[in-house]
Order: sequence, then structure tokens, then C-alpha cells
Amino acid sequence: EIFTVSKVKGTWINMTSSSGVADRTPIWSPKGDKIAWFSDKNGEYELVVADQDGKNETFIKLPNHTFYFQPDWSPDGTHLAYTDTDFNIWIINLESKKAYVADTEGYAHPNRSMNPVWSPDSKWIAYAKQNNSSFKSIYAYNIDSKKIIAITDPIADAISPVWDASGKYLYTLASTNYGLATGWLDMSSYDPETTRSLYTIVLNSKDKAPNHLKSDEESSEEKDKKKEDKDKDKDKDKDKDNGDKKDSLVTIDTDGLFDRAVAMSLPDGNYVGLAKAPKGHVFIAEAIENGNGMKIHDYDLEKDKADDFADGIQNMIVSEDRKSVLLNKGGQWSISNTKGKPDFSKDKINTNLKVKINPKEEYHQIFKEGWRYMRDFLYVNNVHGAPWDDVYEWYAPWIDHVRHRTDLNYVVDIMSGEVAVGHSYVSGGDLPDVDVVPVGLLGADLKATKNYYQIEKIYTGERWNPGTDAPLAQPGANINEGDYILAINGTTLSTNQNPYQLLEQTADREIHITVNNQPTMEGAKTVLIKPIRSERGLRYVDWVEGNRRKVDALSNGKLAYVYVPNTGGGGFTSFNRYYFSQQDKKGAIIDERNNGGGSAADYMIDIMSRKLFGYFNSKTKGNRPWTTPMAGIWGPKVMIINERAGSGGDLLPYMFKEANLGTLVGTRTWGGLVGTWDTPLFIDGGRMVAPRGGFYDVDGNWAVEGEGIAPDIEVIQHPKLVLEGKDPQLERAVEEALKQLENNEFELMPEPAAPIRSRRPDGYKNDN
Repeated sequence: EIFTVSKVKGTWINMTSSSGVADRTPIWSPKGDKIAWFSDKNGEYELVVADQDGKNETFIKLPNHTFYFQPDWSPDGTHLAYTDTDFNIWIINLESKKAYVADTEGYAHPNRSMNPVWSPDSKWIAYAKQNNSSFKSIYAYNIDSKKIIAITDPIADAISPVWDASGKYLYTLASTNYGLATGWLDMSSYDPETTRSLYTIVLNSKDKAPNHLKSDEESSEEKDKKKEDKDKDKDKDKDKDNGDKKDSLVTIDTDGLFDRAVAMSLPDGNYVGLAKAPKGHVFIAEAIENGNGMKIHDYDLEKDKADDFADGIQNMIVSEDRKSVLLNKGGQWSISNTKGKPDFSKDKINTNLKVKINPKEEYHQIFKEGWRYMRDFLYVNNVHGAPWDDVYEWYAPWIDHVRHRTDLNYVVDIMSGEVAVGHSYVSGGDLPDVDVVPVGLLGADLKATKNYYQIEKIYTGERWNPGTDAPLAQPGANINEGDYILAINGTTLSTNQNPYQLLEQTADREIHITVNNQPTMEGAKTVLIKPIRSERGLRYVDWVEGNRRKVDALSNGKLAYVYVPNTGGGGFTSFNRYYFSQQDKKGAIIDERNNGGGSAADYMIDIMSRKLFGYFNSKTKGNRPWTTPMAGIWGPKVMIINERAGSGGDLLPYMFKEANLGTLVGTRTWGGLVGTWDTPLFIDGGRMVAPRGGFYDVDGNWAVEGEGIAPDIEVIQHPKLVLEGKDPQLERAVEEALKQLENNEFELMPEPAAPIRSRRPDGYKNDN
């Protein structure tokens, strides 16, 4: 729904009030007399322009049926610029209602950074566009000449252009260490930190840089000119901040333009965006590590310095006249002055909005939206050959019979199943709130014996795992495997009841348990512990460390064991932790079973592909040299795969095999290699994924999706053997690695005899 909220007097107004319609991305007109947004009220998304109270709606059909994003209204009120699903920039003349494509993005990047912003004279739009190098440059498009001008050169990655109110300058944030961040899907982009600096582009070669050097005489002349301009403004009743339209005419001189990018005196940092501000100012948003929200800086060009404006900001929108700013901090909205610092206690506005919905109307809209997601966002245009119009007709009648949001998810899910593609997830939505009783868990396996519960195993959390708490393994508790739990918080416990009934509502709370090494209260002790909400982390660490110890034992200490749970942050951490801490091993077992995917694990492949080039000696007693590269395992590698490894967990063994790194052992992987990003949420917050990126190989064939990666050696995890404590796949992988090690173990090259490089001519001893 589209709401308007009063700043001072009055209350909020729901302008649309239509459960079965998606109304998206509203924007005020420059004068504030109208509002525009995108609506699917008539079946496909159209542009709607209405009076500020929602009356007199005009629906404008747009040339292509798809989704639209990020509108910006020209200051003179005559045009709107926006983008679409396929990363085109459109400009529509609101008088003629004609729309055309101004430019198109270079890559379908999930971060939609190509957002058009209008110049003060309404003649140009500026935007950040990806070059073939994946670095972004700032471009400007002129609506009269239809020409596109590159504003910044492609050696730096430039984002978030903002026009100064004077029209003389264009601000941007640029990075020269963007580097590996271009591979946003690659794991190699994880560690490098991208920093940006503030630049001002001087558009006209006749204008000076805002921070140019000044003499005393020049400063005096500038002061006189400023006073003269202020007097003119008063005479003409002009806006002092925005400047007269004649003064804000934009002239872009392309000759030497790249060289007029001026670095401002702001230390580089993790700046993520700019916002317009009063004349001679620009707002800068900085992401704070481990912080809640962004830090906003107010940069003053004349002073060439930034002042703190606000902290902890989640969202920020500046009004057309640049006098007011809408801020969201911790869920509280305020409208503040752009000059000075915002006062949330004084400036806050009432956003206690209420929406009355008709779920049945919503269900029809959500179903059609899901159908459109596959039509418009899927990585190929043929919807995998599904007769998509027919599919809609087949499933649409079912929605009349949906009575619950989970039923709707079911129908949308099987409708999307007609595409036959992995990652087509449907989830969430406006579901009922369900009370969750936090049952405390002890981090232990219990067994019933002698009418009592005995501790069969205690999960300790092993070592070096902060945040993985083990309730029964804390130093000083002296609770042992084989002990009996006789009471919880003073209530006697026997096998006549479920122990977890006594642990209800105890998660993360201190409780007392009574334990003994015999099933009797005589000699028992009571210990203070804190149960946990989930044992997943404890059991995961126990499984990984158990595998590592098993590999160590089976290989007589020759092989490393490295588990890769996913190809996201957790997998990155796990790989680095286990691979490099075992560099003294002769080979490695890489276990990627149940890998949940994430990124493309190029980093892991790069590390495992390292070639030994030589050594640097280490002058110690043992003379053990450093290898070059220093970090690596130089022996054979075997990877274990299974049917529950998918997505990035499909791509990792695919690359492992293509790079000839070693042998694959286990069962065929899931076969779900498509990228998931960019699909908007449903109107009630639910989600459906229309995969956005498909993978094809170097021979030009679609690969992995729907196929998976087959092992070189197939090994089935027979349940009987697993229940006996065996791991057939792990054991076979160790056997294969040891076989490859036979007569082929890597040994460090011993240090050669010290070189003799000093030279004197023969007979030098006879010289006087």
C-alpha cells in the first residue's frame, strides 16, 4: 500500500487500500503536489500518477511487461527515470506518456547500483554503470541530444553519483582497491576490504575545483561575489540553498573531463553511498563494522571537511528542495532539517500505520506475482520450455480454494516446479505467530537404564570454538560420562517422565541438576549449569573433530582432514582453519558432504592448486626450510561428495575435477547450480526465488544444473555400517589417498651446502 504521513499536524493516509494489488516504490513530485508509483492493479505493472491525496489517478501503460525499480522525478516535473528487471534505464515523458530506453547495464549484478538521478536543470541523468572490466564508471545521459558521456575513467570503481545544487559539480565515491570485489560471487572476494574516497567532478572546464588554493585577494573577491549573490537572491525571492535555475544549468565539457576528478580531504573508508544536500554540501553514508546502521557525514565543500550528521541510520531520503531529510533509526522515523544535526526526540513522526487486508485477494495477487517472477526473472527467457501461459491457467483456479498462507506456498511451489529448476524456493509470508517454548538442552546423549537417565556422551565443544557452549563440560563441574541425572531444579527425575519436560523454559537460564555416578541420591551432588537452546553446534564440532581424528588414525598421521560445510562464510572459515593448520601432512581429505553452497569456491581451488616453486632456508637448529609459496599441502588430495551437497557444493567438486586436483569419492551431488538473487519479496513479506544465473562450461554447454557431479569412486553410505559407527565414504577416501601416497610422499628438500660467492682474482694474496 502507499501511505502518506504528516510531519506535524494530521495523520497518515492509506492512498491505495487494495489487498489484491502490489503498489511499489512511491515518489513525490518536485512540487509535492503529486505522487507516482508502480502498480499491478490492471494486471501488469504500470506507472500511476495521482494527486497528493491519492485522487485523480492516471495509469500509464509502459512499453514492456516486467518489474520496475528506483524512480527519480526530474526537478521540472516533466520526466521520470527508472530501471527495470533487465537493468535498462527508462525515461518517460509524463506529458506525452512515451517511454524509451536511455542506457543498459553491463552485467546483471545483484546490487542494482545503476540508479538514475536527475541534474538540477532536468536535462541530464547520472548513473553508475558497469564496464566490461566489472569496474563501474559514472555516466551522464542528455535527454535532448540523447548522447551518453562518460564522466569518470574506468581505472577506479565509481558509485552513487549526486549532483550539487549549483549544477557545477557531480559527487561520487570511488575505489582504487575494488579489485577482487568484482568477483562478488567468488569466495576470493571475501577477505579484501574495499575502501572508497570522496571525489568531486568539475563538469565545466571554466570552473574551479571547490577546494582550489586561494590567496587573500581571491578570498576577498569571492566574499564580495557571495554577498552580491545573496542580495540578488533576496531581490528575486529565490531559494538560497538550491540556487536559481539559470544558475544551475549544467554544462559538461568533455575535453579533459577525466582529469577534473578532484579528491576531497576525507580519509578513505567503507563509504557505501551519497545523498544530495544543500548547495555546496553532500551527505556520505559510511558502513560501520559490527554497527547497527550507517554513520552519516555532512561534507562541506568550502571547508573541505566532513562533520558528523547522524549515527545508526538504516534509511535516508532527502527532499527535492534539499531542506529536509527523512531518517530511519532503529525503526523510528523522523523528518529533520538538513542543516544542523537531527533531533529524533523532536523530529520523530508517527508511523503507527495499520493495514486492513483481505487474505483471499492477497492470495490471488501473490500467485500471479510468483508466476511473473519466473517469467521475468528466470535466467533464461524460455522458462525451461514450460508453456507458461498454460501453467497459469492450470493452477490459478486452485487459489479460490486456498484457506491458509501455507496452502498458498504449496500451490506456488508446485506451480514453479513446472520449470524444473533447482533453488526455486517458496517460503514465509503473513503466517500466524506461534509461541515457542525454549526447551533447554544439556549437550549430551542420555540413555534410560535402571529407572534413571544416564549420561552416555558429553559434547565438549572441543577447542577453539567461542560461542559453542557445552553445559556439562565446564571446568569445575566435574560431571562425567556414565553419571546419572537424578533431579532437575529439585524435581526428582526417573524414566517415568520425559527429562525435557523438566527442561522447558530453561534455555540460557541457570538451573541446578543433581548427578551421581550411581543411581542413588546417597553421595549425589548438585551442580549449577546453564542449558542451551540448540545442540547443533556441539554435535557439528564433535562430528568434524571425530572425522579428523579418524583420518589421523587411519593414515598414521599422514593425512589432513578438512571439512567444508558450505561455500559461504562458514565454509571459508572452516577451510582456512583446518587446511593451513595441517600443512605438515602428506596429503588431504577434503570432505564437502552436505555442503549447503553459497559462493563459487574459487579461493579453495586456487589454494589447493598451488605449485611448489622452491624454498627459503630457515637458519635454526633443524634447518627446516620454508616452502614458496609458504602455505600449502603438497601431496595428493581426495574429495568426498554426496547427494546432499549442492549449488556451490556442486561447483566445488566440478572445479576440483576440472583442475585435476584429485579423486572424487562418494555419491553424485545434488545438481542445483543456479544463482539466486534479485527477486523482490511478495506483498506480505513472503519469498519466491526465480534463479537469476545459470552455469555453462567452457565448451558452451549448460552444465551441472539437473545433473550433479559424479564421483570417480562411488561409495554408498549403507545404514547398517553407519549405525555400527563406520563411515564407508571417509574410509574409502583415506584408502585412496594412501594408495596415491605410496612411493610418492612429498619430502622437504634439504638445504644445500652454503654458497661461495665471494671472488678475488688469483694471486691476490701476493699483492702489497
